[in-house]
Amino acid sequence: MVNRFTSVSAAFTLKVVGIICILLFFADFVVFLLDFSPTNKQSQIVLATALVDRGIVPLIGLGLLFAAYWIDSADAVSDRPQGVDLRFPALILSSVLGLMFLLIFPLHLNNVRQFSTQTVTQITQRADLQENQLKAELNQVLTQLQTTLNTEQGKAQIEQFRNQARPQLKTQINDLLKDEKKYKQALDNPQVAPELKELLKKVKAAPQELDKELDKLIAQVTDPQGRATQKANQQLNLIRTQKEADEKQAKDGAWKSGLRIGISSLLLSIGYIVIGWIGLRGMGALQSGTRKATAR
Repeated sequence: MVNRFTSVSAAFTLKVVGIICILLFFADFVVFLLDFSPTNKQSQIVLATALVDRGIVPLIGLGLLFAAYWIDSADAVSDRPQGVDLRFPALILSSVLGLMFLLIFPLHLNNVRQFSTQTVTQITQRADLQENQLKAELNQVLTQLQTTLNTEQGKAQIEQFRNQARPQLKTQINDLLKDEKKYKQALDNPQVAPELKELLKKVKAAPQELDKELDKLIAQVTDPQGRATQKANQQLNLIRTQKEADEKQAKDGAWKSGLRIGISSLLLSIGYIVIGWIGLRGMGALQSGTRKATAR
């Protein structure tokens, strides 16, 4: 009596849990369909990902359901009412889910490929737009500088700066080179221009190159057009580097998503189809054997 009660209770519990697992999957399915757009590739990818990620839930439910019926069949001597037999609709559902996940496999790979291509195109267009804007701004700045520097006043100011700055810089650099402590403080000071730090390092290694390096620095400082061009080129390199990083991230993300969801969908489809088809075939053989026994 105790064993029979235990088997009845276990079978009933497994059926309830199995049915709830299956119903939960379809409840999630309905919720996902509320935001689904059949013409949007990203929406299709989100739906396929969500279904595949939850695809194991009804599979577990079917396993629990059939385990319950196996317990019922083992307790064949029981004279209790068996209730509604859910095995046949469960096998039909398993076959349908198997076909659904089998279709998701190629569709998801195709959607991911198309969405990745679209994303890369958008990244390229955005980077090209930024480059064109930067080039337009650079041309505008260069035009303004050229207009200003070609005047007599502009030329005089540059020449005055060269004559005044060179001896002052030379004196300051010599003082820094003579004092090791001040030299290191200048290199560690974030307010000191990178160009001046580079000059200090070169002159420290070769003091005889001071005048030559100082002339280069003065020429660079008094060339606003060159500095503007150099700054623009740095920004262009940043834009192109970011573009390459974004493209790589988009391609890698698409590849990983396609591989993970594709393989999972294929495995789920195999599991559902095997359960459904073999189960239906077994039930057909069982029903045929029952009819033969009745005929006898």
